[in-house]
Amino acid sequence: MTRRGFLAGVGAAAAASSLRPLAGAAFARRLAAAAGPFKVSVLTDEISQDFAHACEIAAKEFGLGYVELRAMHDKNVMKWDDTDVAEARGILEKFGLQVSEIASPIFKADWPGAPKSKFSPKQPEFGADFTERQQDDLIDRACELAKTFKTPYVRIFDFWRLEDQAPYRAAIDDRVRKAAARAASKGITLTLENEPSCNTATGVEAARLLKAVNEKGLMLNWDPGNAASRGEVAYPDGYAGLPKNRIGHVHCKDVVRKEGGGTAWAPMGKGIIDWAGQFKALAKDGYRGAVSLETHWHGGGTPEESSRQSMAGMKQLLAQVGS
Repeated sequence: MTRRGFLAGVGAAAAASSLRPLAGAAFARRLAAAAGPFKVSVLTDEISQDFAHACEIAAKEFGLGYVELRAMHDKNVMKWDDTDVAEARGILEKFGLQVSEIASPIFKADWPGAPKSKFSPKQPEFGADFTERQQDDLIDRACELAKTFKTPYVRIFDFWRLEDQAPYRAAIDDRVRKAAARAASKGITLTLENEPSCNTATGVEAARLLKAVNEKGLMLNWDPGNAASRGEVAYPDGYAGLPKNRIGHVHCKDVVRKEGGGTAWAPMGKGIIDWAGQFKALAKDGYRGAVSLETHWHGGGTPEESSRQSMAGMKQLLAQVGS
């Protein structure tokens, strides 16, 4: 896709931004009634691609005030046009929901000039099929969407994982640095997620990246589940080295060890991660942002039921810190 075609396809968010703010009386009541330090959120497409139904479940059944946006109707958020944006905003307002983060696929791409990563997918993930050349356009578009949906955060990555990062690591860091500066100039913060298929996968690797890229426009989307899937003891080990003031968003899912090695996704509270300890540590360390369920586990029979069971486990864990 050409730059012109890309920009024409996604449209502009400016028209939708004139819609009235998402926060309303219903949201204010829910927020005031919530106990504890965190904003509890969920990725809507983990419940259903039917955005209205997913938001109804999140608000009315789960009792949440926040959701995270990645895809609806099998269309990645970065491809939403004005009609999609207006539809989403109307649904969010109807159910009194705010957006914790734009879960973009920025920098889920192969690093140019490096050997092709074995993690580079053959088919698009979550409806995202953008090239490395489109990334600056994606950053600009994501910042527009973040402003439209009134969230300060856009989730990013740091390219498909290489067998040997060393020859390219400084350049990748610089690319992330420039992206963070670009977003910061627009008043938006990028949250880089530690992702097992990308070059920053664990807490240790995330700590290194944040030290190398000391930009105010870059924070971490800390994902203990992803870290554990790479063999790290996410809490307390991986978390211990993280600069706590640079955690901007948290993804929540659990994992179990498989016989013969490796891990599989699990519902919250049924895996190997000490989530109760992690939540307590986040609260103690002053984290007051979103903890967002990214279900991933499919053992409930349907995405909705899997999310329902995992959210139930997450609420039990959060109750231990009064959230």
